[in-house]
Amino acid sequence: MRNRILFLLAFCGLGVSALAQSETQSNFNRFNFTAGGGLGIGRHDVANFVGNSPFAVVGGGMNFSRMFGVDAEYMYYDLNFRPSVMNGPASLADQSGRMQSISLDGIVTVPRHYGKLGAYGIFGIGFYRRSVSVPSRTIQPGTPNQPAWRWWDLSVDIYGNPIPGQTMSSNSKDAGGFNYGGGVTYRLNHLHNSKLYIEYRYHRAYHSDGQTIVWPITVGLRW
Repeated sequence: MRNRILFLLAFCGLGVSALAQSETQSNFNRFNFTAGGGLGIGRHDVANFVGNSPFAVVGGGMNFSRMFGVDAEYMYYDLNFRPSVMNGPASLADQSGRMQSISLDGIVTVPRHYGKLGAYGIFGIGFYRRSVSVPSRTIQPGTPNQPAWRWWDLSVDIYGNPIPGQTMSSNSKDAGGFNYGGGVTYRLNHLHNSKLYIEYRYHRAYHSDGQTIVWPITVGLRW
């Protein structure tokens, strides 16, 4: 009789333990999604040619626990040149540009929350395509080189001036890179498991004509 009671207590204990574990695992979303946009701060060439730019980002992934997760993100970053660059000596009127990236990121969520406020860190690696275009034009003899022309991958002579006869129209560069950053979230009561977030990121892409560096500041929704 005593053995049966011990067996019953042990069985009940295992059942309670399994239930508690199931409840703990259900306290976080198995999948995560993000959508947002904001203002990107350019650095180096991007700062000199473009300045600050609008961008948008969407992503989705999986959470392994309440603390660790991964996601894949797509970012569209505007690279239209400053008017002073387009209309200045560079003569790039009607220029347009963009950078698109796909990244795989790890997410670490701070386990402690302060009311509705939370925080997280994010880091990852990605693929970056930078594209620029301008109405087709042919480089004439004696044309001096301009810094912004670097993104068109023109061949230059020993003096650094573009070789005549080349055509400037559109050009794309692909590169690998990385990103890191962090954000603060605010939980919304009326939307299940949804949070407003504001995030800072650092992106660096190693294009062959120079590194492309941007600092996107994002406001959006996580769920």
